[in-house]
Parts: sequence; structure tokens; C-alpha cells
Amino acid sequence: MLKTLEKADPAFRADVINGLSEPIPAIPARWFYDRRGSELFDEITRLPAYYPTRTETALLEDKMPEIARLAAPACAVIEFGAGSATKTPILLRAVKPKAYVPIDISGDYLRESAGVVDGDFPDMAVHPVEADFTKEVQLPAEIDGLARLGFFPGSTIGNFVPQSATDLLRHFREILGTGARLLIGMDRVKGVDRLIAAYDDPQGVTAEFNMNLLRRINRELGGDIPVEAFRHQARWNDMLGRIEMHLVATRDVDFRIEDRRFEFRKGQSIHTENSHKYGERGARLLLLAGGWTPIAEWTDAEEDFALILAEAERERFAP
Repeated sequence: MLKTLEKADPAFRADVINGLSEPIPAIPARWFYDRRGSELFDEITRLPAYYPTRTETALLEDKMPEIARLAAPACAVIEFGAGSATKTPILLRAVKPKAYVPIDISGDYLRESAGVVDGDFPDMAVHPVEADFTKEVQLPAEIDGLARLGFFPGSTIGNFVPQSATDLLRHFREILGTGARLLIGMDRVKGVDRLIAAYDDPQGVTAEFNMNLLRRINRELGGDIPVEAFRHQARWNDMLGRIEMHLVATRDVDFRIEDRRFEFRKGQSIHTENSHKYGERGARLLLLAGGWTPIAEWTDAEEDFALILAEAERERFAP
């Protein structure tokens, strides 16, 4: 056990201990993505009920000629939270960048997917960066002097509460610099039944994805959480415009993580993820608040999902 604890990410340990100590227990969603979590998420994206990936991919394929015309030529594409980079080749084939920089917190998974992209695009330099993109990120010196196109698909921005989402967009602006462009995917508001089905699939893959977080805590932090005493639950919070994922205690339970003891009553939950849904104007206002000026927007025929291209314009002295 001591050897396992020595290998634990200090940030993971701090987020888990602090998060479970809060009046409303919560753990940041980024810790879903160990290797098993990344594999499960890829499986989720292929489920019939999970419309975001399927819809966004079709939208990218349909609108890519226009997107490519608006993107900077001979640029570097920087993808935040690259994962398996399944949508990325659509963008790379059309934009033909000089370099691709995938950024992801899951190092082994990142290097494998970067290797696949490198093999498929032999004339393009690939520079994977293992990092938490919400923190300080050092881009490789090899892309200095190139125009920059940020890529943030999957409606990942919806995982952040609006204040944090605004801060993240400002952070992206600092990383990419004035004049950069950002192609971002945002999920739209739609019927509650359809939203719940996308985050609580009948196959149970999303439930396993959520429960894997508890297994990771036990494995990496030496916890003794009785995983079977929790169940996955997806909820729609209409006031806040978001799907929430929770791990709900099915009975009174207590457990330890390192030297800390935690108690949960039956029905009490650990809040593990949000997925905010944005209307047309709300999405644009969020980008503007984060320092990005929308310059083009595309949606599918049913308006389920939006792709927005925005630019980090030079700050103006006056309106």
C-alpha cells in the first residue's frame, strides 16, 4: 500500500480529500480519466443514446470546408483534452497544419493516440503535452512563430460551472495568445428525457465510468470505499441548465482514505460531473466573457449541437 500511495498524484489526493470534506461532497470530473476511465469514455461516445459525439462528428465533416477557409493557414492545432483524438483527423485533413499539439492529463493514453496521428500524418509534426489544461501549460518551442488554432470539441466546456468556464476560456487565451482562433463544441438545451438517456445509458457504461472513480480512489489512495454501496445517478437541474452525475449511497456507509474517515447517509451523494447545456445567445456570451469573439457558428439540422469559431482579438481601449 505504501508504494501505491507514493505514486499517487498529490493533486488527485488533495481534490479527493478536500472534495469529500465539503458540505456538498464533490470530486472534479477531470479525475475520471485514468486509463480505464478514458477507455470507458470512448465506449460511451459510441453508444446509441449518446448523441453529442455522433452529432458533432457529422457536423465537423459537413462544415469542415468552410471551417478550413476561416482557419489560419500553416498553423499549429492545439487540442485541449485530446483523449483518443477521434475527431481530430477530420480537422487536420482539412486545415493541413504544420504541427499538432494534443494536451491531455492521461499520459499513456495521450502518447498512444498521438502515435496514431503521427503515423496517419507523416508530413505534420506531432508534439504531445501531458498536462492538466486547466493549469499552466508550456507549449513546445517548436511551434513558436506559427499561427495557433485551439480545438476544444465534445462540449467539454459544459463540464465547468459558468464562472470556471469563463476562467478556462481566459486561460486558453493566455496559452494561445492574441490573434489565435478557437474551434469549440457546445451542446444545446433539449428534451429532458433525451438528456437523461445520454448520461444514464441502458447498457450501464456511463454508470461504470462514474463508479470507476471510486475504484481509482481505492487503488491509488489506499481507500476502502465499499463500491457496491454506491450507485450512478444522472439528474437534470433545470435552474442551472445542466445534467449532473452523482454517486449515491444506497445505505449508510463509512470508509477511510489514508488517515481520513468519511461517513455517508443513505441517499447522500458525491457530485462527480456537470454537463451544462447552452442556448445560442448563452454560448456566445460565455465566449465573449472569456475573451473570445465569435466569428462563425454552425449547427446540425435539429440544432442539437453547435460548433463555434472564435478569435482572441486585441483588447480594445473603448467600445
